[in-house]
Amino acid sequence: MYAELFQFAPGREGYYGAYGGAFIPEVLHETIAELRAAFAEAQADPAFWEAYVALLATYAGRPTPLTPLENLSRELGGARIYVKREDLNHTGAHKINNVLGQGLLARRMGKRRVIAETGAGQHGVATATMAARLGLACTIYMGAVDVARQRPNVFWMQQLGAEVVVVEEGTQTLKDAINACLRDWAESMDTTHYVMGTVCGPHPFPQMVTYFQSIIGREAREQVLASTGRLPRRVYACVGGGSNASGIFAGFLDDPEVELVGVEAGGHGRDSGRHAARLAYGQGRPGVAQGYKTYFLQDAEGQMRPTHSVAAGLDYIGVGPILAYLHECGRVRFEAATDAEVLAALQRVMRAEGIVPALESAHAFAVALHEVPALARDEVVLINLSGRGDKDIFTIAEALGDRAWRDFLRQRVRRYDEEGD
Repeated sequence: MYAELFQFAPGREGYYGAYGGAFIPEVLHETIAELRAAFAEAQADPAFWEAYVALLATYAGRPTPLTPLENLSRELGGARIYVKREDLNHTGAHKINNVLGQGLLARRMGKRRVIAETGAGQHGVATATMAARLGLACTIYMGAVDVARQRPNVFWMQQLGAEVVVVEEGTQTLKDAINACLRDWAESMDTTHYVMGTVCGPHPFPQMVTYFQSIIGREAREQVLASTGRLPRRVYACVGGGSNASGIFAGFLDDPEVELVGVEAGGHGRDSGRHAARLAYGQGRPGVAQGYKTYFLQDAEGQMRPTHSVAAGLDYIGVGPILAYLHECGRVRFEAATDAEVLAALQRVMRAEGIVPALESAHAFAVALHEVPALARDEVVLINLSGRGDKDIFTIAEALGDRAWRDFLRQRVRRYDEEGD
């Protein structure tokens, strides 16, 4: 039944149950209609998917491997743990899958410029990389708070030729970068394609981003069967907007014996008011913002509440409409991991396996490592390692209280602010 999630009858406007849709200003209607038509045409063209897979293979490094975590599996004494290694993609995360697909689509539509929002910076770096490869002009919008904690990624975006626009309004995080992107697109739609980085926004973005990221789930399903002879008991993935989760879950949606677990940012805890757990803490409310309907963290008047996470890529106010629908259907279980739990999981994975997950991905590890011991030894769990932790070195050092790195970070921030580059 779930395999039909990504196909729509004409006129349905991309709803998944009660969620999704396209709540857009009149000025964007023609552009969105053009995008829907181009995407539908590309989906129906086998040569487009073949070109996409070929580009991923020759440029991004796909297929990414499946790695058994033998040391942690032995230490925990429960199910065998396997990891889908999206951290080994070019640019260090799953984001490259989506941007290369959208880049090919943009060229197919004759667009000469791409714009994108970014939080953790990985989507921005991936988009800038894609633009350089495909010969497109590129502008990246990023909140000032995220710029401060992800400066290495800002540097690389600029070196790749992208213009980085610092957004200093609102909470200065991902939601504000998205708003700035939408304003740009409304003024430049004839020549510009908006490369939405996650499974949010107006239809067809949730469907389209899931389509490109489904390469993760397609590969993972084949790999785990080949490696273990069975499907996993559970699949874990972190959820901000939800693109990496939607991508890996897509490979197992129609396997009812596989439990799908999305892990949100628990921040400082359920009652702290400083988290981004829309579904796990039951504090999200259905609403409409940024072009679509889903669960948002909002107050009784519908105003968006501030969010927090140690991971810049997870502190988003909403969750993808596909995941909201799957949550209501009971197909995806949502949990949350606090900042402290995430840092502990990160350290344990590094020291036991020599793998450095991104802080976003470490949320999935935190819940999985807690639950694995209760499972049988002959069972298998799969964790989506959506990105590597290089980008988080300063944030991690600060969080762990490393004084030398903290002082170094402060010096670099002062120098950056004084010199402006």
